Amino acid sequence: MSWQSLSLHISREHADAFGDALLDHGAISVNVDDADADTASEQPIFGEPGADTGLWRACRLTALFPQGKHVPEIVEEIFESLEMAALPLTLSTLEDEDWVKKNQAQFQPIKISRRLWIVPTWHEASDATAINISLDPGAAFGTGSHPTTRLCLHWLEAHVRQEDHATVLDYGSGSGILAIAAMKLGAASAFGVDIDPAAVTAAEFNAAQNGVIVNFSDGQSPTSVVADILLANILANPLRVLAPLLAAHTKPGGSIVLAGILDAQAEELISIYRPWFEINVWQREDGWSCLAGRRRVG
Repeated sequence: MSWQSLSLHISREHADAFGDALLDHGAISVNVDDADADTASEQPIFGEPGADTGLWRACRLTALFPQGKHVPEIVEEIFESLEMAALPLTLSTLEDEDWVKKNQAQFQPIKISRRLWIVPTWHEASDATAINISLDPGAAFGTGSHPTTRLCLHWLEAHVRQEDHATVLDYGSGSGILAIAAMKLGAASAFGVDIDPAAVTAAEFNAAQNGVIVNFSDGQSPTSVVADILLANILANPLRVLAPLLAAHTKPGGSIVLAGILDAQAEELISIYRPWFEINVWQREDGWSCLAGRRRVG
């Protein structure tokens, strides 16, 4: 089976309404992304809670239609109904494929360090002697491919020692990768919190796949854990709001690790957390900063 693929560039003012109209006229999917992606004009938008970021300055809209739909006529009708001038469009044929297999091919084992790997479940471990975290890309954030996750994994590898008997709390746990890694690196216990119930389900599955016990909750039942190590790989806006809460869940003398922070946001976040922590930039990668510090005693 094949599909008709529509593509056009459109202003952000019209992108949402145009996409909705395409769905109303039979499109099976609509996607909007940055028309300047992979150029010097690319505009990163991270959809942070509390940030009114909107869409990109210039948008690329793509839509899929079943064969038999008269797409040019549909598009012309939408231009008229939205009182828009007609825009150039591209219409092509997309052949059906084994989309599961194609998606899996995008995800190869990721070498985090000499002894730490992230391995999708359909792959054999590249190094059987390494600490291999079995993880499937899915609905929850955290596969090891993003700099923010890698920075946190590097911190854990450098600081978690079995003899410390540390309790680890991953706040905003997503796929559970950080809590799972902490257990595999020698933590005594690990906990995860995420506001998305689907992420909690995915994290529980991932922990079982790796043969470790991690207690995950969805935020509806607030955790009472006060941890030796607290990690929060989220984004800057929620980290601003959560500072007192994260401090309360970190033991005096305990460690905090914050990620999901752009380099330009690092100093502001440091100043927000300094009333509770001795904290600084630990490492940077590809425009992202990882902050780390210790909870003040007394």
